[in-house]
Amino acid sequence: MKKKILLGFLAILVIMQFFRIDMDNPPVDPAKDFIALTEPSDEVKTLLKSACYDCHSNETEYPWYAHVAPVSWPIGHHIEEGREHLNFSIWADYDADKADHKLEECAGEVEEGHMPISSYTWTHGDAKLSKEQKETLEEFFEGLRK
Repeated sequence: MKKKILLGFLAILVIMQFFRIDMDNPPVDPAKDFIALTEPSDEVKTLLKSACYDCHSNETEYPWYAHVAPVSWPIGHHIEEGREHLNFSIWADYDADKADHKLEECAGEVEEGHMPISSYTWTHGDAKLSKEQKETLEEFFEGLRK
């Protein structure tokens, strides 16, 4: 009986591997990218790349475990949702009011500790922001507002 349960479980795991997330990043036009347009300091650029860009741009670097279902499913969902809400790769496509609102949200989310999300920082230690790093990002976002 235990052997049949184990074989059934293994069969389900194998079948799950056929339901993969889409890990193709959309093309990036550097002329539309947030970093290219805002020209932040090297420190801010590093913070943005390590704490924001994996979920909020078309430059996602997928970890090895993103290739394994069902672990990959919530990762794919977070990236899809993140890009939908804010995509730094298409920053130039946002009108002035929308861009200003996004900057306000960015500053607020970082200040309140909502971004980057904890499930991301568990596996990406470089994305954990110190108090000083949060303040640096907040000031940068606020400084870009109109």
